[in-house]
Formats: sequence, C-alpha cells, structure tokens
Amino acid sequence: MTMQSPVPDNRDNFDNIFELLQEEYPNAEPMLHFKNPLELLVATILSAQCTDKQVNKVTQVLFKKYQNVEDFANADLTELGKDIYTTGFYRQKAKHIIGSAQLILTDFDGRVPDNMEDLLKLPGVGRKTANIVLARGYNIIVGIAVDTHVTRLSQKLGFTKNSDPKKIEIDLMALAERKDLENLSMTLILHGRNVCIARRPKCGNCVVSELCPSSEV
Repeated sequence: MTMQSPVPDNRDNFDNIFELLQEEYPNAEPMLHFKNPLELLVATILSAQCTDKQVNKVTQVLFKKYQNVEDFANADLTELGKDIYTTGFYRQKAKHIIGSAQLILTDFDGRVPDNMEDLLKLPGVGRKTANIVLARGYNIIVGIAVDTHVTRLSQKLGFTKNSDPKKIEIDLMALAERKDLENLSMTLILHGRNVCIARRPKCGNCVVSELCPSSEV
C-alpha cells in the first residue's frame, strides 16, 4: 500500500483561488429554506448527514405543524421523529430539537441565542451549526461553518493540514476577511458538491485546477 503524499502548503494562492471560485459561483446562497432563526436552527440540525433538498421537503410540512418554539418544546418525541424520519438519524435529531426548544424557553426567553457561547449550550449544536445560525439568522460573522466539504476542499487546496474542524476554522479565518467567511463556506460547499466530488473529482472541469496542488490534470 503506497502512502499518499502530503498536500503542500498552498496558502499563498488563497486569494487567487477564492476569487476564481467566487466568479464560478457568484450567487453562493444557502439552500435551506427558513423564515426566522428558529426555523434555521431546526433546519440546520436536520441537515446533518442529509441533503438540503430533502430537508426542505420535510420542513415545508414541518414548519406548518410546529410554528413556534413552544410547539417544538412540547412536541412528542415519537411523533416528531416520524415527522423528520426521512432526514436520517431522526431519533437523535428529534431529541436535539425538542431539547434545544426547551432550553431556549427556560434560559433564553424564548429567543434563539445570537452569540456563540449560548448557542453551544443547546443540545446537538456545535460550532458549525452555531456559525450558520449566527451568519444567516442574525448576520453576525464570528467564524466559518466547517462541514465535510469545507474540510475536504481546504485540505486538498493546501489551505490547512488539520483535520479538526475547529483548527480548520482558525486556519481559514487567518486567510479570509471576516466579512467573506460565510461566502467562503458556501462557495467551497458548492464546489465540493458540483466539481470536487470526493470519490470522483472533476479536475478537468475545475476552474482552479492549475492552482490546486491536488489536481489530477
């Protein structure tokens, strides 16, 4: 078994790569549908190991049935699990949604927290989810949401040698301006979904292949 060569440091090319990717994805908008921070929180919890498209199908019905934080806090665990079954890991997600809603009522006056420290107190909410809620729900940028696509692409592009999401977040924050962090996350996610696919990267169709140290072209 041959050892894979480590990806060389490519941080010097970050600005050029990000610019090219922004040109490729000029409308890198979130795909989850929501009307307020609570709906965004629920949708983001549901999106773990599930496509945004499937989450949107579920929440189209879910948000008509559960219209406020009280509805989620008082939801029956088994019934909510059935309502979100098709998003996968439905039992755990149902527990997290109900637990988060209950804590929002008891500790945060019924309002989804607008700061990282308090969001991380909610069941099932890590830095990725918290960053998404803050950026898209409150327009507060304090970090970058690091999902599997962001992790993989930042490594392949030579922006980080870390595998821990928190360390990757720190590395990326050192490269991009804070105002661009949400856009950077969405751009990397879209490129990961459309071109730099994990099992079969389309390097021949990649706009940054000449600048990518992992390019197979």
